[in-house]
Amino acid sequence: MVDGVNASVTVAPSSGPRLRGTASGLGHGTDIAVELSRPELFDARRTGDIGLVHSWELVTAVDGPGTRMTLFLSGCPLRCQYCHNPDTMTMKEGTIEKVEDIIAKILRYKRVFQASGGGLTISGGEPLFQIAFTRKILNAVHNAGVHTTIDTSGFLGAHLSDTDLDKIDLVLLDVKSGIPETYKEVTGQELQPTIDFGDRLHALGKKVWVRFVLVPGLTDSKENIQAVCDIVSRWKESVERIEVLPFHNMGQDKWQQLGIHYNLENVAPPTAESVARTRAVFANAGFTVY
Repeated sequence: MVDGVNASVTVAPSSGPRLRGTASGLGHGTDIAVELSRPELFDARRTGDIGLVHSWELVTAVDGPGTRMTLFLSGCPLRCQYCHNPDTMTMKEGTIEKVEDIIAKILRYKRVFQASGGGLTISGGEPLFQIAFTRKILNAVHNAGVHTTIDTSGFLGAHLSDTDLDKIDLVLLDVKSGIPETYKEVTGQELQPTIDFGDRLHALGKKVWVRFVLVPGLTDSKENIQAVCDIVSRWKESVERIEVLPFHNMGQDKWQQLGIHYNLENVAPPTAESVARTRAVFANAGFTVY
């Protein structure tokens, strides 16, 4: 560990043009491990001077408005059954990067961001797992006039101070279930921290896009969908959109390569009718749904 630790229904693009790069193109990479002693390396991770970066993408039409750099960090406290990046769960995959190199890389695209209304999205894994590293990036990039977003489950939301949240323009909040027992089955963790974080974002007037993954036999019961709707209705003034994301098993090969059993191997994506019914639940509650 680093620190000790989508009322009308519209259809969003399922994806946009992507340009993906490995973290090794972002900075010094693993050479840092050679430059620093073990105690220095540990201290630099604790302070956020370095972090473990899994990969990055230049993305259009997903992960927030405009053209964005999505920075994927390693490490996550959740073990979601449908995770399509299981290699980001632990602090074992990626390259060690200096925070100033990451910031410089992001700011090279500032004109692109400004022209498209885009910016930076930090994802993972869970960006708040490496809180000190994430905090330094958000602070510098936001202060430079770039729109900032985090893609988070909210489970570690308490790690963010109000000052930190001032540096975040948009939160992509993954509400993985509305029933606590189902949330536990999906993620291995508790639902309440996500609710608490959503309540806090709402109280602060922070802009939120809610994401909900529809998994047949796991998250798609009428009761669970309604429970998710009831929760996000608490934040209606803050929630700009709800994205209902159909489950896919394109990450299955990664699970197998990592030697981890994939529980959803025989689960097919939800039908178009099931996705439409789910979106209608949120639309009928007054949300803009994608």
